[in-house]
Amino acid sequence: MAERHPRPYESALDLIGWTPMVRLRSVTDGCRTPLYAKCEFTGPGASIKDRIGVAMIDAAEADGTLKPGGTVVEATGGNTGLALAMASSLKGYKCICTMPDKMSSEKVKLLRAFGAEVVITPTAVPPDHPDHYLQKARSIAAATPGAVLANQFYNEANPDAHYRTTGPEIWEQSEGRVTHFVASAGTGGTLTGVGRYLKEQNPEVQIVGVDPNGSMIAPFFNSGETIEGHPYKVEGVGNDKIPGTLDLDVVDRYLSGDDGDAFRMARRVSREEGLFAGGSAGLLVHGAVQVAKELDDPDAFVVTLVCDWGERYLSKAYDDDWMRENGFLERRRPKTLVDALSGKDSRVEGVVTVEPGTPVRLALSAITAHDIGQLPVLRDGECVGSVTEARLLTQIIEDPALLDRPTDSVMGPPFPVLDGHTDAEAVRPLLARDNAACLVRDDGRIVGIITRYDVVRALAG
Repeated sequence: MAERHPRPYESALDLIGWTPMVRLRSVTDGCRTPLYAKCEFTGPGASIKDRIGVAMIDAAEADGTLKPGGTVVEATGGNTGLALAMASSLKGYKCICTMPDKMSSEKVKLLRAFGAEVVITPTAVPPDHPDHYLQKARSIAAATPGAVLANQFYNEANPDAHYRTTGPEIWEQSEGRVTHFVASAGTGGTLTGVGRYLKEQNPEVQIVGVDPNGSMIAPFFNSGETIEGHPYKVEGVGNDKIPGTLDLDVVDRYLSGDDGDAFRMARRVSREEGLFAGGSAGLLVHGAVQVAKELDDPDAFVVTLVCDWGERYLSKAYDDDWMRENGFLERRRPKTLVDALSGKDSRVEGVVTVEPGTPVRLALSAITAHDIGQLPVLRDGECVGSVTEARLLTQIIEDPALLDRPTDSVMGPPFPVLDGHTDAEAVRPLLARDNAACLVRDDGRIVGIITRYDVVRALAG
C-alpha cells in the first residue's frame, strides 16, 4: 500500500482535499444498498468548507480585489468563517465574520482562536433586516477600507471548488460506480459543484438534496412556491432564500428532515460508526439512509458527507440536557430513589450531616459553606433530627445565644428515611407534607438526600 503522506507539505493549505470515504454499516439497519460517507472532517480546518475558503481568497487575489494587508469579511455558520480565517492567517489578511446567535459556542471560540473577529447577530430576523448576518457582513465590508466580502452564497469560486475537487474525488474513489449523491445546501456550492461534475461523467447519477424542516429550499424545489421558513436548530444547512450558488437544475430530488432526526442520527454515526459527526452530517446520513432503504439494491452506490467534526457541537447535539430541553430526547424518569440520586445536579458528594452535639454555629457554617437548605442530624448512622436553613435563621435572630448551644437544642423532627430501591414516586407524597427532605439508605447507610427542590426540578425538566 502506498504511503498516504510520503513527503512534507509546504503549508496547512496543501492538506485540503482528498478526504477518505468510509462505508456506513450499522446506521443503515441492515439495508442492502452500500452507503458511503466522505469524511470532510479530516482536512486541516476539519470541515468541507476548507475547500471553498482558500478557493474564494485565491479568486479574490486573482481578480485584484484582495490586496496585501486587506480584510476578508464573511457571513458564516461557522465553518466557512473558520476556513477563511485559517487561509487568511497564512496569507496575511485580517478576517471578520458575522454569525447567527444559534451557532454553537465552540464555533465562535474556534473562529477567535484562528484570529478572526466575530460579530454575533440575531437569528430570528428577516433576510432584509440590517441585523441579519448577511446584511451585517455587507455593511462591514462596505465600511472597512481594503475589505472584500467572500460572499459564499453568490461566489462562483464556491461551486467551482467542489467541481474541481470534491466531485472528481468521489468519482475516483467510487471507481465510477457512484449512483446517488446526497448532500444539503447552505450555500448550495457542494450540491452544485459535485452535481455538475458527476452528471458530466454519468447523466444517470442521481443528485439528492436534504433540507431541514424550516428551510425554504426543499418546499421551493418540490412545489415551486416560495414559503416563509421558520427557525430550526441544525447549523450550516438550509436557507431562508435560494442562494445564487445553488443550481437546482442539477438536483433530481429534495428530501426534508427534522432537527431531532438530524441530531439523533449524528449521535448514532458517532457511537456506531466511529465517525464524530455534527448535526448537518446527521441530517445528510438520515436522508441517505432513506434513499438507500428505498433502493434496496446491492449494486447501487450511495455517497454522502460527514461535513465537519462533532466536537463543535458538544454543547448541543452531544449534550443530553440540551437534547431533552429541545425535545430531541425523551426525559428519563428515575425508577428508584438510587436512580433519582444519580440524576441529581449536585455540587456536594454524598450527604452533609452533623451530630446532635455539634454547636449550632458549626451547623450554620455547614449550611452556608455547602449552599444547602436542609441538614440531617445523625447519631450512629441514624437520623435523629433535622435542621432547615429558614427555621434556623429565624431561631438565631430571635436568640443569638443559640449559636453556642448544641444542635439538638434547635433541631426539628428527623427526615423520613427510604430504601434506595423504593419507587422514586414514593417520595412525592412525603415531601408534599411537612417534610422538607427525605434521606435515602442503600446497603445499610445513608447515601443521599432528596429535597422538594429536587422533585420540582425533575418535574419541570
